[in-house]
Amino acid sequence: MLVLGVDPGLTRCGLGVVEGVPGRASLVEAGVVRTPAKLDTALRLLAIERGLEEWIARHRPDVMAVERVFAQHNLMTVVGTAQAAGVAMLVAARHGLRIYQHTPSEVKAAITGSGRADKAQVGLMVARVLHLGEAPKPADAADAVALAICHAWRGAAADKLAQAVEMAGQRDTAPARSWADVVAARKAQV
Repeated sequence: MLVLGVDPGLTRCGLGVVEGVPGRASLVEAGVVRTPAKLDTALRLLAIERGLEEWIARHRPDVMAVERVFAQHNLMTVVGTAQAAGVAMLVAARHGLRIYQHTPSEVKAAITGSGRADKAQVGLMVARVLHLGEAPKPADAADAVALAICHAWRGAAADKLAQAVEMAGQRDTAPARSWADVVAARKAQV
């Protein structure tokens, strides 16, 4: 499974593409979309959208894993993070990608074994899991890669179940029919 991990943020939106299955993963690419803090928020979101479009066109991921936004101390940071996450989910939906959200503690637990690990520990384990000399830089890229690994290891079962339901033709509900329409449209584009 090819997973695009997104660590949302307005200044640096971390992106990481990983090929993985439970217990194994390999890095395809890691990086960030940067936007200047002085730029209007709408233009920053547009830059993030363009960056995500480029990554999806280049890698054609199977799914997108986005960090679930949670309330921190700084409300403005939470708002910007939520806006960037919304743009990522919009772009994924446009391309017919399934979208999964994972909490920071879920990602930390998947990568390090502890939901309370710090950024340095996550980066170290990302490097070990992927057999890299060091963690991807900056930390936002390493966090996005950790999200992608987390989904490849823990979310693969949910994705397989969704695919099985789709393949079995169990489209009795409006959301399933809508998803089937999105998948059909995506296949028509290829």
